[in-house]
Amino acid sequence: MFKKMGNLLNTRLGLFLVLTVLFWLKTLLAYFVDFSLGETGLLQYILLLVNPLGTTILLFGLAFYFKKSRFFYPVLMGIDILNTLLLYLNVIYYREFTDFMTIATIAGYSKVNQGLSGSSLALTKPHDVLFWLDIAIILILMILRKIKFDPRAVTHRFAFAITSIALVLIGTNLMVAEMDRPQLLGRTFDRTYIVKYLGIDTFTAYNVIQNQQVNQMRSSATKSQLNQVRKFTESIYAKPNDKMYGIAKGRNVIVIHLESFQQFLIGLKVNGQEVTPFLNSLVNSNDTYSFDNFFHQVGQGKTSDAENLLETSTFGLPQGSLFATLGSDNTFEGAPAILNQRRGYSSAVFHGNVASFWNRNNVYKNLGYQYFFDASYYDTSGDKATGYGLKDKLLFQNSVKYLEQLQQPFYAKFITVTNHFPFELDSEDEDSDFTAPDTGDSTVDNYFVTAHYLDQSLEEFFNYLEKTGLDKKSIIMIYGDHYGISNSENKSLASVIGKDANNWTNFDNVQMQRVPLMFVIPGTTGGKVYHTYGGEVDVLPTLLHLLGISTKRYIFFGTDLFSSQHRQVVAFRDNDFITNKFTSISGKIYSNTTGKLATLTKSEKKQIREDTNFVNQELKLSDALNQKNLLRFYTPKGFTKVVASKFNYSNGLKKLKQLAKKLGNKSTSLFSENGDKSTVDDYSTDAPEASHSSTSSNRIKITNPDSTNN
Repeated sequence: MFKKMGNLLNTRLGLFLVLTVLFWLKTLLAYFVDFSLGETGLLQYILLLVNPLGTTILLFGLAFYFKKSRFFYPVLMGIDILNTLLLYLNVIYYREFTDFMTIATIAGYSKVNQGLSGSSLALTKPHDVLFWLDIAIILILMILRKIKFDPRAVTHRFAFAITSIALVLIGTNLMVAEMDRPQLLGRTFDRTYIVKYLGIDTFTAYNVIQNQQVNQMRSSATKSQLNQVRKFTESIYAKPNDKMYGIAKGRNVIVIHLESFQQFLIGLKVNGQEVTPFLNSLVNSNDTYSFDNFFHQVGQGKTSDAENLLETSTFGLPQGSLFATLGSDNTFEGAPAILNQRRGYSSAVFHGNVASFWNRNNVYKNLGYQYFFDASYYDTSGDKATGYGLKDKLLFQNSVKYLEQLQQPFYAKFITVTNHFPFELDSEDEDSDFTAPDTGDSTVDNYFVTAHYLDQSLEEFFNYLEKTGLDKKSIIMIYGDHYGISNSENKSLASVIGKDANNWTNFDNVQMQRVPLMFVIPGTTGGKVYHTYGGEVDVLPTLLHLLGISTKRYIFFGTDLFSSQHRQVVAFRDNDFITNKFTSISGKIYSNTTGKLATLTKSEKKQIREDTNFVNQELKLSDALNQKNLLRFYTPKGFTKVVASKFNYSNGLKKLKQLAKKLGNKSTSLFSENGDKSTVDDYSTDAPEASHSSTSSNRIKITNPDSTNN
């Protein structure tokens, strides 16, 4: 056997095959031992097993183009060493960051050093020797002449055949991956997906191309292009409403992100039951200022686009996700940094999914978020989590121990996930008091069940806020991020909302893009439902004005919804738009009153042309701002650019406690105000999982289901 192996290694093809198999095995070791790729189903496991082969054969096969043995062997071993180094660096980086290294990270030594916390040795494990053992053995055998260099060169035709085989494997891999995960490369929302489907090498190559495209675009950027953007945003600035300006000044800001939650749910009854009884009560209360003609404006980035619109008052990209493609290096002037620098707010995000999803672990730092409590801070074992993270009731309950430690005033965002496609709850007793409709479409039917569950989650959280007195110190902003029921399923939904499926039109699809927006300001009495038309891009200037913070100095594409100067033109990412009178769909103008194609007067035609130009210019300039990173050329008065390297999201609770101890009597956290007593016991939930003990690690075990509805 050893003799046969020796004979094999003494040939070029034999050594190539052995090194290819060994590297393939090392990659699988990383996949199944070090990475958590969330593979589900037989097809994904098969793709995981085969995706290293194509790129490994392609790279290692380059050595065959060198005929002389003194070149062939160094090239082959050099490629093996470099590829192993790339794999191993990703393993080390993943252990610290639960993410994969980008070209920008690899190229910047200081960033790598910081990313690994300056202590790679502490991140090593005993099995790491297996990543390098084969190379060491092969090199030793070469030095001892146990492996002899084969002087026989292969033909270029043979070398080309190896390359062709590799390209066929890579192409087939990509085709099958696209079948299982549509728009895998076009709509990247987690690097994990690319590695899972295509492998580390393909991810790195993709990132190189992506990085080059961004660099080319940004290298052509000029300050004059920023001036065009500033001129536009200054022209649309809307002065605040005197009666509303500053009514929430000094209060904490609690943002509740309702996953896939649409406006039609508010006030709706199914089988005689209110779907969202608690939200209904909020809408009808005197301290809630809500909007019923508020629309999401997301593109392919879905949830991440909604966050970007909310945090920066700029739009997402025409294709893909801004967070995922540009967010790691983009310059932002977002809500966390503005509130911290203008009013001393601390900031945190609470989200029970992995930190790398939508590249949040990097983007949040650039936005200026000080703390990010992701899935690693929660127990997500057993049935406590769905595919997209910790269930909502548990998220709110388990976040209290972190929330109470934040220094006030704070800006805290909760990202819910349970009301996410495919709208499933694992536990049969989870929401047994609600009966779903029977539309014949299980997705539509389940949507009401998970929406009802989300409503219950909010009620439990609000009860906690009232019990601890946080409600009177806060403004609670609630908004829906995007649609839950897609256009293809709307006809199944029609009967539940009193519509005729046979008469359903594209106009109806657009009207379904309404999502909730509520500002709950306990202690005030002027709340009501506003019928003003607006979109997610308008949220930040509206919120800042409620807090008494002027927005005139910032580059915002939205305007204050309470302002009389607010322009009621809502741009959608595909350049369609809606106003308080008309809906424009692919150039066709519909009347909002009749739902039919509108017969326009001369003045109305003129207004539509102006609105069309406005929408096109707004989207174009917002894209230029973000794609070319134009904000690097502009620093508003009193604003200091965010330095992402200052933030590290590990040990968040420990850091908060250390800060409180350092501040002593000056600490303003709820915990400190409560005489250093926790408020955790003030939280009450009926979530059945809350009483389940777990012996499992609280390290995230979420699979991130593959769906185009993210």
